[in-house]
Amino acid sequence: MKKSVLLLMSICQSIICFGQISIEECYRLAKENYPLVKRYDLIGQSENYDLKNASKSYLPQFSLSAKATYQTDVTSIPITIPGYDIPVLSKDQYQVLAEVTQVIWDGGTTKASKDALRAQGDADRAQYEVDMYALRERVNNMFFGILLLDEQIRLNALYLENLRVNYERICSYVDNGVANQADLDAVKAEQLSAGQDSVQLKTNREAYVQMLSAFIGKPVQKDEKFIKPEVLHEPVADGTVNRPELTLYDAMQQQMETQRRSINASNMPQLGLFLQGGYGKPGLNMLQDKFKLFAIGGIRFSWNFGNYYTRRNKLRNIDVGIRQIEVQRETFLFNNNLQRIQLAGEYGKYRQIMADDDEIIRMRSNIVKASEAKLENGVLSATDLVRDMISEQNAKVNKAVHEVELMQTIYEIKNLTNN
Repeated sequence: MKKSVLLLMSICQSIICFGQISIEECYRLAKENYPLVKRYDLIGQSENYDLKNASKSYLPQFSLSAKATYQTDVTSIPITIPGYDIPVLSKDQYQVLAEVTQVIWDGGTTKASKDALRAQGDADRAQYEVDMYALRERVNNMFFGILLLDEQIRLNALYLENLRVNYERICSYVDNGVANQADLDAVKAEQLSAGQDSVQLKTNREAYVQMLSAFIGKPVQKDEKFIKPEVLHEPVADGTVNRPELTLYDAMQQQMETQRRSINASNMPQLGLFLQGGYGKPGLNMLQDKFKLFAIGGIRFSWNFGNYYTRRNKLRNIDVGIRQIEVQRETFLFNNNLQRIQLAGEYGKYRQIMADDDEIIRMRSNIVKASEAKLENGVLSATDLVRDMISEQNAKVNKAVHEVELMQTIYEIKNLTNN
């Protein structure tokens, strides 16, 4: 029974949502379809491989070397013993050497390297989020462009219907001698002009829909309905910014700090074990001029002081890099604040303009009704009626444009602050 109910609810929901598309769905589909989305998994894979490689620095390291040399002189014993020949080394010498080393302590180099790799991965992921967030603005432009064209197409269809009704009315006036052919031609010319506008609007909408379809990776039908976003509250004006760029700047600064730790680790001593095995002439016994196997093992301590020459400048360079990132953050917030001020002004402007839109339409409609009555009584030409009808149509179009522009402004403010 539960399965049946759930299935029925699913079917009903599908029927309700069929042929409709929302801006939130466009955001989701655009993010899933954008080619850059493949980079997110690649960042994780690359980071994982690099961390595994860094972890292997504590594994035993093997090396193999060989050499053959000829020298102009060799060590000899400057004494003679009667009845005994002191061996003399050959001037040509040979050696094959295999060595195994095991790091005991590397001064924190491995840990610093892992931290740097993780910080690089975090910075790459933050940059990915910044790039993906930029898709929202492009979706906004296409989505609200389609909404605006839908309103204009709807109003244009109503306008054409009004023109048709008035054309038929004027035809009867011509038959009754109240109007003439010029009046009829004036309405007909406006019908043709409005028909051209209809073709252009529909062509523009089709182009927008095709672009959006390619962007979200989903075929959008010509008759698919685009849902107007519901503006449930005023845009947030408390100055809070939650953009992914701020996370990116934090990740970049953390990355610089890991570089600082890597520099400090490179100046620390290192301790390890080693074991050498070889075959050569001579071996370890220099007095035996023949091929011998030999082995050496022990502990090795090393400390490279050459890094200290550049340590101070490298650390200063890290400080400069951190300050540069902070400047980038301040610049971003400064420009973001300027854009918010501009959009807040746009929002207020549309609110004030829209307060008079309905009144303007009401008055323009009254003027058209009065003009139609005058035309019927023969005291007004059809040209004047058409002019008044155009003014009424423009008022309706302006209201539709203002409503869509207000919604788009609100979403631009939301996009600007990510609130």
